[in-house]
Amino acid sequence: MFGGDWYRFFGAGEQMARMAEQGLWYPTIVTSVIVIILLIWAFYALSGAGAIKRLPLTRLALVGITCIFLLRGVSFVGLMPMFPENSLTFWLVSSGICLLIGALFAVGTFQQWPKLGRKNA
Repeated sequence: MFGGDWYRFFGAGEQMARMAEQGLWYPTIVTSVIVIILLIWAFYALSGAGAIKRLPLTRLALVGITCIFLLRGVSFVGLMPMFPENSLTFWLVSSGICLLIGALFAVGTFQQWPKLGRKNA
């Protein structure tokens, strides 16, 4: 819909941008899968906060999501060689965002931990 320029702007790499410009489905599918995963994680955050009905395995999911965000935030040095098209700015900004979100998930999970253990919380 927004084309290769958006993929470039958000740091997806030149190859993804070119595929989007060629009208290939791969960038759309990859982006859609990422969006769905992040939406599920947002629902778990809302569930843990008590804003929506408790989802299955909320405690486990919140710990896992926290770990994934924090791991992504600190592992960028090891990931950089796998994606040489991405700039240092992309890595620093995206890793900082992942660390911030991971820290927020960690704090929220820690604060809600006693409530998350109740059956009908």
